[in-house]
Amino acid sequence: MKSEAKKFKKVLIANRGEIAIRVIRSCKELGIETVAVHSTADEDSLHVKMADESVCIGPAKSSLSYLNVPQILSAADITGADAIHPGYGFLSENDEFAELCEKWGLTFIGPSVKCIQAMGDKIESKITAKKANVPTLEPIYVKESTEAEIQKSVEKMGFPILVKASAGGGGRGMKRIENFEELWPALSRLQEEAKAAFGDGTLFIEKYIQNPRHIEVQILADKHGSVVHLGERDCTIQRRFQKILEEAPSPVLTQKVREEICEAAVRLAKFVNYDSVGTVEFLYDQDTQKFYFMEMNTRIQVEHPVTEGRTGVDLISEQIRHAQGDKSRYTQSDITFSNHVIEFRINAEDPKTGMPSPGHITHYHRPGGLGVRTDDYIYTGYTVPPYYDSMVSKIIVQADTRENCITRAKRVLNETVVSGIQTNINLHKQILDDPEFVESKFSTNYLSKKLI
Repeated sequence: MKSEAKKFKKVLIANRGEIAIRVIRSCKELGIETVAVHSTADEDSLHVKMADESVCIGPAKSSLSYLNVPQILSAADITGADAIHPGYGFLSENDEFAELCEKWGLTFIGPSVKCIQAMGDKIESKITAKKANVPTLEPIYVKESTEAEIQKSVEKMGFPILVKASAGGGGRGMKRIENFEELWPALSRLQEEAKAAFGDGTLFIEKYIQNPRHIEVQILADKHGSVVHLGERDCTIQRRFQKILEEAPSPVLTQKVREEICEAAVRLAKFVNYDSVGTVEFLYDQDTQKFYFMEMNTRIQVEHPVTEGRTGVDLISEQIRHAQGDKSRYTQSDITFSNHVIEFRINAEDPKTGMPSPGHITHYHRPGGLGVRTDDYIYTGYTVPPYYDSMVSKIIVQADTRENCITRAKRVLNETVVSGIQTNINLHKQILDDPEFVESKFSTNYLSKKLI
């Protein structure tokens, strides 16, 4: 059913940190009042200071605050909000939360409950992608197979393989397996880990591509049947399956493959009647130049500024407009691309181990200059709490070519100062200096091989 267009007066942001600030900024430009929710640990956070109103929704622990659905809905009620933006992470892909928002008379700023349900489960989404004629890797469903059947299927598939949790995300619930001796104990352990982390221990197995790139396509859809893509992003630089650097366009795709992968993403979005911003993720085999559907993220992505830098489209504003029921302002021919864009995720972490390194920031200098954007929530004197994701900033750099973008990025990272805590800034500098990165001769296991 096509919704009537309605103007939001007040939006509650059910999130924290830089994405909450990002949503607040777009709301202000659209003339919409904002409500920030926060835990006791985030009382001094920048998103609380920037919003028109704020409500404390619980203690520091996420399950008691940012995942506390009754408190969030109550905050929306007492402040008179008429819509909730979930950001990314936390409740952003929780179909039960989206359904409760509807029951409370609130608009969930994201896709329909049906879309979240259709694409939220990794196994079901692969089945759906196959029906939509989108290339997929044939999975082995652990729950539906005996040990003998699994062994026979894996022998046919060949090692290495990848075991994944169906409800997993952000690299959690995934493990590369090299042999059967490693497989059987790993299945038991990963099942328990997935159940503890996601409430669902369902696992599946698929062939591990030896030389892959992680390519994703940004989708923008409205509630009136319009679906356009905004190009691809290359998210291959990862640490333990966690993205740390993203760029666009991908330096390895031919124009033919680029068109095919973007068309496949649009085809899938249309097949499920998608109606918001979303990202379709693919594994690209550099040896065969074939791509395979991995999953669809039914939310805004951390790396959305890369696409905004390439296209000039404000994805958050468009997401809000579409949630209001507005028709899309863009057809595919309206989307144009320029420049090369690289995003660096700046994390408060030990540069050697990658372990979180929260603490008090004694000095912070944000970089600037032509072609530089910084999305952050930290400031001098702020204490990074130990309870949440370690990312504290995103630095987005753009230039007319990839070579010039890398050169500019080196200047920008050298200009960035975060004192008092450890960060991964030096890791990014090492990557930019590495000939393999400069020549784009790498895959998703780049960092594990480099041991940097």
